Amino acid sequence: MRPNLRSLILPLALAGALGAAGAVQAQSFAFGWNPRTGDMWIDSQLSDINRYGTRYRDPFIDEIVRYHGAPRDLVSDLLLRRRWAPGDVYFACALAQLVGRPCRVIADEWERHHGMGWGELAKRYGIKPGSPEFHRLKRGFVPSYDRWGRPIELDAQLRADFPGRGKGAQRHGGKPGHGSAGAKPGKGHGKPQGAGDGGHGNGGGHGKPPGKGGGHGKGKG
Repeated sequence: MRPNLRSLILPLALAGALGAAGAVQAQSFAFGWNPRTGDMWIDSQLSDINRYGTRYRDPFIDEIVRYHGAPRDLVSDLLLRRRWAPGDVYFACALAQLVGRPCRVIADEWERHHGMGWGELAKRYGIKPGSPEFHRLKRGFVPSYDRWGRPIELDAQLRADFPGRGKGAQRHGGKPGHGSAGAKPGKGHGKPQGAGDGGHGNGGGHGKPPGKGGGHGKGKG
């Protein structure tokens, strides 16, 4: 007896709809998504960090804890309980490190004033978009991507800072912990930089991303 075609199609369609709904739910961040940093390249990279941090949560958290001096419990709380976008978490802790403030302080400020955008909030701490200090924050994206082993396309300004890097053949899909663009896999030796909010900087959690081997987000700093 041949199965009814409709009886096969309906369950498949329902499964596809549920999968799409799950993907949308995964992207329903607490503040929506509108970073407005004042730099189009950073806005684009933060969107890519949303994709990476959602798919590879453990290496993402390790990066923020180990290299941006943020407490692991704070980063996990922002991502899981408060439903922050990974890009917002990254920028908050990177900005905090740059201005020598605890990431928790910047996070609380963003929750109160996220409507102004990251560029305006950064100005409150003396970091004006386009300034040399803001450019230091921008440069910090590159070593983060190297530690993740994720391809990154540099803009003209950053290509001047990283000669020989070029534009990069890919933008997305890098596997965590495998290294790219000169990054070598292996255990990180660098200590977290800047003032942290009680962060221990030891990158204690090294869970493997689903279906990926050996990636712990611990490339050389």
